[in-house]
Amino acid sequence: MKSRKFYLLVVILIIIFATLCYFIIKEEPKTELKTVNESQEKKEPEVKEERLSLIMVGDALLHSSLYRDGYQNGTYDFTSQLELIKPEIQKHDLAFYNQESILGGTSIGLSDYPNFNSPQEFGDAMIDAGFNLVSLANNHTMDRGVTAIQNSCDYWKTKDVLTAGSYCSAEDAEEIKIKEKNGIKYTMLAYTYGTNGITVPSDKPYLVNLYSDELAKADIEKVRDKVDLLIVSMHWGTEYRSEPTDEQKREAEYLSNLGVDIIIGTHPHVIEPITYINDTLVIYSLGNFISAQSTNNDYNTMVELMTSVDVVKTTKDGQSEIKLENLNNELLYNYYQKDSRWHNFKVIPFSQMNETYNSDYKRLYEKYSSVVRMYNPNIEINPCA
Repeated sequence: MKSRKFYLLVVILIIIFATLCYFIIKEEPKTELKTVNESQEKKEPEVKEERLSLIMVGDALLHSSLYRDGYQNGTYDFTSQLELIKPEIQKHDLAFYNQESILGGTSIGLSDYPNFNSPQEFGDAMIDAGFNLVSLANNHTMDRGVTAIQNSCDYWKTKDVLTAGSYCSAEDAEEIKIKEKNGIKYTMLAYTYGTNGITVPSDKPYLVNLYSDELAKADIEKVRDKVDLLIVSMHWGTEYRSEPTDEQKREAEYLSNLGVDIIIGTHPHVIEPITYINDTLVIYSLGNFISAQSTNNDYNTMVELMTSVDVVKTTKDGQSEIKLENLNNELLYNYYQKDSRWHNFKVIPFSQMNETYNSDYKRLYEKYSSVVRMYNPNIEINPCA
């Protein structure tokens, strides 16, 4: 009797134990599922980063001695003038310069100051060097009239280059070109303060963009929400002045408030400082890139600036943000030999300078670096050789 009760108790215990195990095992997947769901809910949204690099130089102003120096074996070839700068330019996705003297070509006759016209082969050399952002709005755009501008338009439209500031029809001026690189959409607008007193035909205002707050505002509002990166080239300021005018500062702040990302300044022919206004990078003047301007003030028209920056686009939850990183600068020297004639022109980075080019180059480096840093002592400048 006792044995039967004992076995009955064992059976009951086994049943209870089995029942408990069943419910424990049955509930475990729910616990795991709940944990997985909680993990998914806490997972951070994916962040996508895209970037491109931009490098900028100043004015290409082709005096007759410069284009004669490029004349070899019956044609124009400027590659030797750019050979030291080309490797640096080609490291970047985008490269900007201002074509100060219009590329009207040899068919209408080349010319020097005060009414410039330059060989189109110079444009070929710049494109070969890696330049693909070109401002055509400056005080010399109208120098040789409508014919030169038409020749310029015909030339540039055959190139894979984004130009801005001078057009040959109202339709072309109205259409702001947008390009994309590395997932980043960008465009450039370009304006000049004037045209050296040469009247722009009233029925053809599109030949060159004369700056006004109203025109800039209309253009920016047309394109701001269609691009990630908005660049504005401004031909402004006072020649040979190393500090921006009050009007430059006002216009820079105005453009910044309209959402411009980078303002590139040209025209003074000398270096002016770099700064930020809000999140806008402002380069007040890059100075000359290549020219035959003689110097009468301590090489101020021969020492110029090359600026580079990384453009970073971060996308999170469908919202994109642009930031500028790794701002860097290098001084350049516009070298030429001056004996019976001016020749052997060459753009030389200060990191490759030596006393053959200028025996006083180290002092010049310190002097013009201080101009770049006038408003921001932390601006980085590559060391000289």
